[in-house]
Amino acid sequence: MIIRMFLVRCLLVGLLSLPFVEARAASKVFRAGAFAVDVTPTKMPVIVNGSYRQRSSNTVRDRLHARCLILDDGKERIALVVVDSCMVPRELCDQAKELATKSTGIRMDRMLISSTHTHSAPAAMGALGSDADPNYVKELPGMIADGIRQANERLEPARVGWAVVEAKGFTNCRRWILRADEMLMDPFGEKTARVRAHPGYENPAYIGPSGPVDSGMTLLALQSLDGKPLAMFANFSMHYYGSSALSADFCGAFSEIFAGQIDAADDFVAAMSQGTSGDLHWMDYGRPQPNHGMRAYSTNLATIAKSAWEKIEYRDGVSVAMAETKVKFKRRVADEKRLAWARKLTAGLQGRKPVTHAQIYAREQVFIADDPVRELILQAGRVGGLGITAIPNEVYSITGLKLKALSPLQPTMNIELANGGEGYIPPPEQHDLGGYTTWEARSASLATNAEPQIVETLLSLLEKVAEKPRRSFAESHGVYAKAVLAEKPIAYWRLGERAGRTLADTSGNGHAAKLDRGFALHLKGPPGAGFCEQGVINRSIQFVGGRLVTPVMDLPANNRVEFWFWSGVLAGKLFARGSNSLAIVGDVLAFNDSKGTKKLQNKTWYHVAIERTGDQVFVALDGKAELNANQSPDSMPLVFGKGFEGRLDEIAVFGRRHSPSTAARRIRFSGIGNDVKE
Repeated sequence: MIIRMFLVRCLLVGLLSLPFVEARAASKVFRAGAFAVDVTPTKMPVIVNGSYRQRSSNTVRDRLHARCLILDDGKERIALVVVDSCMVPRELCDQAKELATKSTGIRMDRMLISSTHTHSAPAAMGALGSDADPNYVKELPGMIADGIRQANERLEPARVGWAVVEAKGFTNCRRWILRADEMLMDPFGEKTARVRAHPGYENPAYIGPSGPVDSGMTLLALQSLDGKPLAMFANFSMHYYGSSALSADFCGAFSEIFAGQIDAADDFVAAMSQGTSGDLHWMDYGRPQPNHGMRAYSTNLATIAKSAWEKIEYRDGVSVAMAETKVKFKRRVADEKRLAWARKLTAGLQGRKPVTHAQIYAREQVFIADDPVRELILQAGRVGGLGITAIPNEVYSITGLKLKALSPLQPTMNIELANGGEGYIPPPEQHDLGGYTTWEARSASLATNAEPQIVETLLSLLEKVAEKPRRSFAESHGVYAKAVLAEKPIAYWRLGERAGRTLADTSGNGHAAKLDRGFALHLKGPPGAGFCEQGVINRSIQFVGGRLVTPVMDLPANNRVEFWFWSGVLAGKLFARGSNSLAIVGDVLAFNDSKGTKKLQNKTWYHVAIERTGDQVFVALDGKAELNANQSPDSMPLVFGKGFEGRLDEIAVFGRRHSPSTAARRIRFSGIGNDVKE
């Protein structure tokens, strides 16, 4: 009897728990749905933004779409949407989400709506001299919501995979550093710009790019359980190619071409989302102007994507997650003097559209003053082990590289102009360099310290959806760096930082250095293979009127300071200690009044070592004796880069001199000075 009752109880428990078991099993069934809805305006002509001045078009070069993707793991359902638009404002995104929630049940905070940033689309929001198109603003939210609804209706069991592929040469830094004697005026009549976007090809007035490049393309791929391709969601950091209106530009062309390359069915949806490309574009201004068009560019980029697509390994039953937060940021409101100028100039327009730069930026000052605080939606998502961030700004490439390096999810894609269009968001040090992407306007208005706060918030959100901590930054050491560390330096600054003004002392002795304003971080350093592990780019710092101050003061009578330098303009102090300095004078090195003989070349990496014995100094260039001189006794801090317009890297300080063979060996380890003999 007891046994019979026990068996009955087990049976009842099993029957009662069956729905729970089925629910758990169902939760492991990953589903996906995709749909591309046409969002081409129905009323023409339309206002087109993306330029300084307002323009309009009544021609459709190619159809515009909102490409919608729904992912469902049985417990959570999220929407990823990419709209062929320059920028979609927060208010319009919220309207579309609210409509989509009513038709699908998907929570608004589980939807991510971003723009491709084509400069050839109807104006969904005002920017600079252009206003939003009122008719298009009314119809776009419903179009986007309908696309989300139809994607949701197409949900089916699916498998998912992802990949990252390099597309080097397809995107480049478009902000270039000007020579100090070539500074430009800003729209407010002040000479503040040390950088300019689109400087022209091989322009001698420019030293080089002001930031690094993220050339990684991330793919999220979906297929049915029987292997049929359903959708591909890509992310790449390239501003736009350039097309006459109306056009989806390269993102639309890429999507169409990719679908054709894999011979996909008509219901396949390919989407290209915009990565962190606020300072990037396809042009390489350090080379002659290329001869290719948007179609050829898009075809070549799609071919690279296809090569990665073919190697993707698909997964069943992955989970998805999304988290968001709202953060308020102050805008950079003009002071009383500038605001009075702006209001007077704007009043003089008497309702006319602004035309000159002064008129355009005067109107922008008024807009900002009338709306001095903006609330941003920041999001992070996860699809299996793939991370996603969503940022409502035009984000610099270095910010994207920070997020990718520190994210707990590898890989992570960063989608800009998502859930709003709050303008450029330069890192703090880039504000000091000026230029179009820093000038106060609705397209670049947030406080100078907003970027670090956005990065920190996104990393916290990534930790939440990943349920694990972020990764830590660790400098990659190659054989050169290891050789320096093996010799026990007093201090060793690798200069590979991505953020801030403090430089870590890799020696472990705690001699952190400080940067004065006027610099650009994370530029390419000496290209030898010996500085970093394989596959890692060695990084350096470009000095743009700034300097590096170290806490190192008291050194033994015999000491050695060595580093690498790359001069954009043959001038300035490379190194100084009190009244003693190593400088570039003309095209040679000079220590105090003594000059070397080797002619230096611009934009070439050199290794220099300053050996000190008592009151004598010996300078070696690329491991070879260059000059010697007397030094004045002092105990001042070591300072680097004052008045120098170029890059420094791998600064090491030793409490002793080294033999010529030791120095030559280390340079050989770099992979640059292979002609140096021991």
